[in-house]
Amino acid sequence: MLEGNLVELGGLFGAAFLAATLLPAQSEALLAAMVIGAIASVPVLLAVAAIGNILGSCVNWWLGLQVDRFRGRRWFPVSENALAKARETYSRWGWPSLLLSWVPVIGDPITLAAGILKEPFWRFLVIVSIAKVGRYIAVIALAERFIN
Repeated sequence: MLEGNLVELGGLFGAAFLAATLLPAQSEALLAAMVIGAIASVPVLLAVAAIGNILGSCVNWWLGLQVDRFRGRRWFPVSENALAKARETYSRWGWPSLLLSWVPVIGDPITLAAGILKEPFWRFLVIVSIAKVGRYIAVIALAERFIN
């Protein structure tokens, strides 16, 4: 049983990590299904999903720091237009825009822009953690309503 749970929790971690990067993925449905299926305790599921998702956002921040080095490479998943739009949004709203890092489509470029514009990592980590944990708490609350 424990071995199966580790594999499933690893899958949740991986899905949450990828969902936070610039690659197309999502983790909310998997988290909800795992809550409903009682794969592990809710605090464990929350921690695994949140840590994976936060670390994925940290990859975006780091890529933002490295953007001049990676820009134009075939594998770099962000177009010049998307970079300009993310930079403009982040420049206008600053670190509070990181509270939107949980939002599909716009959240990932915001975390990239934070790196491009050299947002201090400590503040980035605090704000993104608040946003990501808050989103997953909402997903869990909705899944638990389905159970009851």
